[in-house]
Order: sequence, then C-alpha cells, then structure tokens
Amino acid sequence: MKLILLNKPFNVMCQFSAHPSRPTLADYINIPHIYPAGRLDADSEGLILLTDDGQLQNRISHPDHKQAKTYLVQVEGTPARESLDKLRQALDLGDFVTQPCIVKHIHPPEWLWPRNPPVRERANIPTSWLSMTLSEGKNRQVRRMTAAVGLPTLRLVRISIGGFSLESHPMLPGEWQEVKF
Repeated sequence: MKLILLNKPFNVMCQFSAHPSRPTLADYINIPHIYPAGRLDADSEGLILLTDDGQLQNRISHPDHKQAKTYLVQVEGTPARESLDKLRQALDLGDFVTQPCIVKHIHPPEWLWPRNPPVRERANIPTSWLSMTLSEGKNRQVRRMTAAVGLPTLRLVRISIGGFSLESHPMLPGEWQEVKF
C-alpha cells in the first residue's frame, strides 16, 4: 500500500488522464495505479494525497470519515468580525448548508511560495489571509463560502489533510514524497 503526498501546483488538473489544455498529475508523478484521495480544483493548489489502496482512498476522502482539511485563503477585502462569524457557523449556500468550521484572520504566510502566475492586485482594494479548517469538502466550498460573506477568494492553498501537512512534510509545488500510513 502506497500513500503519496503531493503539493499540487496551481492550474494543474487533479487527474492522471490527459487534459486538452492543462497539465495533470501525470506531469508530476509517474507511479502506476495510484489515484487521488479527494480532489483540488485546477485553480487551487497545495496538498493532495494519492494511494493505490481503494479502502484507504475511501477512508481519506469519504464524507463519513470527516478528515479535517486546512486551507490558507487569500481574499479580496478586509474581513469584519461579522463576516468571520458567518464563516464559522453553518452557512446556507443555496444547494447545501455548510457545517461549522474554524476560521482565523491571519498574517500573510511568509513561508508560502509565490504563485505562478501571480494573484491579481488592485491598488485600491486590500487583500487579507484566512486560515479555514473544514471537516467536509464539497465542490468549490471554500470559494463559495468566502464569496457568500463578501470576501472573494483570490488564492486557495490546502496545507493539511488529517494528520498530514505541508508543515510536517515541506514540499514546493510539484514535489511529492511517499509516507507511511
């Protein structure tokens, strides 16, 4: 049984099959019969777990197992206390209601690699950073949550899944390592 940690770069599809216009995981890792345990959108970056074991893949990614995932989120604007409180509570996004989560307004992470291409900047609109820890992961959930409280996401980096993190296993985008589970 293999468990691989990969720091997925921005604009990479979270799949091994070829894509007509974007790089895929196959451009970064060449190990047969492994698959992502969960996904990250192409415009999100950071930690993904890959395995060749279907049961392990299910334990990591299935919503019943509630693996905590932490994201660093650069948003447009400065969050008010009310916005942060709304993000922390169950939030109705129309097609589903989120579970409560942990949200903190943080200083810009100095250790974070620069994104290529860089995040757009507007001279008259500040940006802020949030740390968000969720135990669910619906499609584009973090982006939808921040947009719902008036803080559009500019950059989204997943830094941890369960007990694995880019802090305990530092890697630059495109780098990977095998770990014991």
